[in-house]
Amino acid sequence: MRPTEILVVGAGPTGLALALQAYEHGASVRIIERRQEAMRPSRALIVHPRTLEALRPLGLVEPLLARADRAPEGYLHVGSRVIHACLGDLALTDTAFPHLTFMRQMDVEMVLAQALQNRGIQVEWGTELIEVSDGGTSASVTLQSQAGLERLAFDFVVGCDGPESIVRRVAGIGWPGRSYRQEVVLADLELDTPLAGQAAHVVAGRRGLVFVFALGERASWRLLATQPSGQDQFPFGQPGPPVTTTQLQALLDNAGLDARITDLVWSARYRMQHRIASRLSQGRLYLAGDAAHAFSPATGQGMNTGIQDALNLGWKLAFAAPATDAPSLLASYDLERRPVAHQVFAMTHLAFYAEASTSVLPSLLRSVVAPLGAPIAPVLLKNRRFVAEAIRWISQLRVAYPNSPLSVEEQPHLRGGPHVGDRLPDMTVISNGQRVRLHALLAQPGIHVLLQHDASDLDTTSLGAHVTVQRLTNLPGAGLLAVRPDGYVGFRCGVADMGQLVAWLTRIGALVSPSQ
Repeated sequence: MRPTEILVVGAGPTGLALALQAYEHGASVRIIERRQEAMRPSRALIVHPRTLEALRPLGLVEPLLARADRAPEGYLHVGSRVIHACLGDLALTDTAFPHLTFMRQMDVEMVLAQALQNRGIQVEWGTELIEVSDGGTSASVTLQSQAGLERLAFDFVVGCDGPESIVRRVAGIGWPGRSYRQEVVLADLELDTPLAGQAAHVVAGRRGLVFVFALGERASWRLLATQPSGQDQFPFGQPGPPVTTTQLQALLDNAGLDARITDLVWSARYRMQHRIASRLSQGRLYLAGDAAHAFSPATGQGMNTGIQDALNLGWKLAFAAPATDAPSLLASYDLERRPVAHQVFAMTHLAFYAEASTSVLPSLLRSVVAPLGAPIAPVLLKNRRFVAEAIRWISQLRVAYPNSPLSVEEQPHLRGGPHVGDRLPDMTVISNGQRVRLHALLAQPGIHVLLQHDASDLDTTSLGAHVTVQRLTNLPGAGLLAVRPDGYVGFRCGVADMGQLVAWLTRIGALVSPSQ
């Protein structure tokens, strides 16, 4: 059987991650980007624990963390009080990444692009999607590059091409939502300041948010601030007009930060919007990342949600051809990820309103109520469980797909958790007589079948290259569970029934190993 052929449109973090996930699960992939080079400076600055977990089977975590700040510190300036927080060691015992990770989008893209290159896949810069249509059994495209026009057919086309997505427009998929009354200002600059250079400084005042940290791309410091939107119009997701040194200095002064701008290297205004596509696919055309949803920058969700979309969709597209129930496999992407987009929107919208709105209520909360309540903030921040639970929600560690058509619980039921649709938690297990962390044991692409201590042996000769089997001898019972490539439990049974397992694997297309 020939490999599934996929065209990925857009080479940001979402497109790069999707291309990697699809390739590692047997697909043939091309990835194009209409720009001649990556957009710089980039915007996103946080990689959440769940995103690192999901990228780990692709072998990307070590090179990512080598470029990251894994023990970020922050200073929250509330009135005259400065509250210190360390986010490098949280009470998250079921993940290998119990910390927030500060990392520039630029570095994430470089690591992902290098991983693709190592697999023989080059991003095709300066290549634009001119036309695309769903032909039922394939998707027809016209590409334009310096070499001229190409007319090709692919099994699937995935639009990772941002909020102005041509794939979404051609597919006729709705884009409901609205723009924010606030915009974001970004700048890379040099500062003369006594502020601690290795920490983030956050001020949430009457006029909005000011965020300063030493993670600039073209200068030592990056500034992020919110302000009321201007009257001029420019595309969402694209850098708008620059901001003057005088205007930026006023933002710092109004925030009460002791910092003088000595050199402004780059600045831009960004218009904000909140929108979610009315569906994530139409026939052979799919959407992921900013083409599928647009959020405020609050809590750092854009890049993380896009990467997690990609890792959910990539393996499903790769497995679609051999799957005996391909419609359910492909439909599960929208059924699983669009509700997550709505949850993320609710969280980011509320957070952005609280930190950036200039309406009376949030302004008073930031300028009057927050300073009055500031004395209890250190107590809350020292409560590691409280902070960890907040990070669980922000990081999407709580996301689950119990109602997915891929989540199957067979008879007899397996006792205890994790349940079908749940994220597989990390824990210490014993396999082949060795104590090892579970996520480290499963840190490779594919489906992972986990047998309990007393489970019957399985005939693994027919399971193929995309399925591995591990026995966990410290887990009592005679059952098994199967973990999907994106780290969620897809199948459970209280006995190691080979027939039921093979039926599920065949249904999702995991048993056939296409040649690459």
